[in-house]
Amino acid sequence: MARIPRSHPRYESLLVRERLVGGFEQGLVAKEGLMAHGRGEAFDYLLGERTGAAPKRAIRAAAAQLLAAGRPVISVNGNAAALCPKQLVALSRLTGASLEVNLFYSTPGRKRAILGALKRAGAKSVLGADPSKSARLGGTDSARRVVDRDGIYAADVVLVPLEDGDRTAALKRAGKKVITFDLNPLSRTARAADITIVDNITRGMELLVSECKRLKGRERAAQGALAGFENKANLARSVSQIRGNLARRAGHA
Repeated sequence: MARIPRSHPRYESLLVRERLVGGFEQGLVAKEGLMAHGRGEAFDYLLGERTGAAPKRAIRAAAAQLLAAGRPVISVNGNAAALCPKQLVALSRLTGASLEVNLFYSTPGRKRAILGALKRAGAKSVLGADPSKSARLGGTDSARRVVDRDGIYAADVVLVPLEDGDRTAALKRAGKKVITFDLNPLSRTARAADITIVDNITRGMELLVSECKRLKGRERAAQGALAGFENKANLARSVSQIRGNLARRAGHA
């Protein structure tokens, strides 16, 4: 990894890029995942590279939904495994959610690499690597339709960070509650999900773990966080955040 001085104004962003490049070199991240990150980074600029009020509200609702779930599952792709493996494992332990490797650009080598990254981060069990336990999710033709019979296929709530829109819609049609991270509030994924966290996963996942710790065992507070959440309004607030940031920049141009 290249040495990035902390004084650099783009320190955090460059650090994330280096972690993704490292993930690519280790076989976790597909080259297409690098391009997808660049698109997300552009939206993070528009959002002001901060976690605003809307994503914080969505994170509280997501924590409540995960804690209330009967069979929660966290779907893991290469970018998520490269950027926040420890947080994914911590979230799994807090909520009782299973971890499942599920990839759009799927190869046995990438699955093994992601499995290894999660195990090194402390995961005891990871689903999605045993072909004998696979099932097919209807409504999508991508490789992500192949899921674990004991994981996503049987789940009631699925956290799908950095997801594609087709599978989000397929999960919804299968009767599952879907939580996602997506920096683009206009995307198909963002609009199809039940709870969309419009935030950089490197910031938002830390906050989601903290919120689960805060709400765990506090059923009334968790119910309140979930009952007051509506995803269309949530996305509208994120669009307003982008519009406000652009207006401020235009005023200082």
